[in-house]
Amino acid sequence: MAYIIAVVIALVIVGAWAIYFFRALMPNKLKSIEAQARQQAEQEAEVIKQKKLLEVKEKFLNKKAELEKEVQQRNQQIQQGENRVKQREQSLNQRQDELNRRKQEIEATRQRLETQQNLLEHREHELQERSESLLEQERTRLEEISGLSVDEARERLVESLKDEAKTQAQAYINDIMDEAKMTANKEAKRIVIQTIQRVATETAVENSVTVFHLENDDIKGRVIGREGRNIRALEAATGTEIVVDDTPESIVISGFDPVRREIARLSLHQLVADGRIHPARIEEVVAKVKKQIDEEIMETGKRTAIDLGVHGLHPELIRLIGKMKYRSSYGQNLLQHSRETANLCAVMASELGLNPKKAKRAGLLHDIGKVPDEDPEMPHALYGAKLAEMYKEKADICNAIGAHHEEMEMETLIAPIVQVCDAISGARPGARREIAEAYIKRLKDLENIAMSYPGVMKTYAIQAGRELRVIVGADKISDQETEKLSDEIATKIQNEMTYPGQVKITVIREVRSVSYAK
Repeated sequence: MAYIIAVVIALVIVGAWAIYFFRALMPNKLKSIEAQARQQAEQEAEVIKQKKLLEVKEKFLNKKAELEKEVQQRNQQIQQGENRVKQREQSLNQRQDELNRRKQEIEATRQRLETQQNLLEHREHELQERSESLLEQERTRLEEISGLSVDEARERLVESLKDEAKTQAQAYINDIMDEAKMTANKEAKRIVIQTIQRVATETAVENSVTVFHLENDDIKGRVIGREGRNIRALEAATGTEIVVDDTPESIVISGFDPVRREIARLSLHQLVADGRIHPARIEEVVAKVKKQIDEEIMETGKRTAIDLGVHGLHPELIRLIGKMKYRSSYGQNLLQHSRETANLCAVMASELGLNPKKAKRAGLLHDIGKVPDEDPEMPHALYGAKLAEMYKEKADICNAIGAHHEEMEMETLIAPIVQVCDAISGARPGARREIAEAYIKRLKDLENIAMSYPGVMKTYAIQAGRELRVIVGADKISDQETEKLSDEIATKIQNEMTYPGQVKITVIREVRSVSYAK
């Protein structure tokens, strides 16, 4: 027990001593440790600082080296550019020197050539004078020997040759004439009769009205429209006269131009089938039908050329051939007449031993001057020849077209064939009517007179020429000027034309405002 107490006391004494020692010595130890830690931290910071400085210096040196290298490269490029510029400058200087040298050489050569040319001219003049002198001497010697002057000798020689040529030519002509008289009339009649017999076509006569049939009479009121606005819009758009009367289930379309009548007929057909009939729809349908008619004209021309075996025609000539379907000549359908003439020309050329393809081509194209897009101031034959030449037809074809009414001199054998076949086609009984042609010409003249005034956009002759409707631009002519224009057109028609009865001139000025809701 005493031992345990002694041990406990010893432990207490040791603990007390330890506490004293810790309290007395520990602050100094801590300070020492803090100082050492601070010193070590400062040393490490200095090492890190030095390390970072070294890294920065290394990067700076690297950048500096890169920049110096780049500057050096740029300096080298600049130096190379300067060297190239110097080389080019030297090259240009050398070229300039070379050009100056060549210029001097050329100038020297030119002066030398001028000197030689002057010398040659002088020698030529001398030779000419010497030759004239020698010729004069020879002529004088010949005159002395023959006793005749030059003019007298020439006249005697020409007269003797003329007499001999006349005698031989007259004998030859007499023989040919005798033989031709024996066979020409018979052969010509045979060829013409055989040609006519081998080509037979129907009689084609155009009229000036088209009848449009309706399913019932109730549609007539819709065609007329409220206060007649639909029928007026249709007449203004097509240039025809629409007659709606008591005739059951039919509307009469009247107009001298077959194209306009066909456009009006097709437009009416589409409007009636669609059921929507009002002025805006009418103008839309008429524009669409006009485009369809243009396409049909082109297709008709192509089909006609293929049927006749005429190839290589210019597209514009094909279009003009298609337009012939809607034109007439003295009442005879122009396309039918041209087809007939082409076939006649081919047969007659074959009988005469000529090229039937060329003859057929000329016969088909001989009346293209009657269907121009503009009114020419020359006969249709000459205008047709001009069109054919414009579209690269051969000279013999152009001559045959222009000479078929003897308004141009015939230069090939095809020309008289076309002339004869044109006359044969037009001379058939019932083929032509003079009155219809004169009537159509009068209506066209009426329209042309009105179109000659400024501001006029469209003109339509209707009611068999008793009324002329003139549509003017609202932005070009005022309301007051329309009355003046109507009087001027009436006065010009009175002074320049001959016509039965009277002609009513109606000037229409319409203002439209169109907007779109989007």
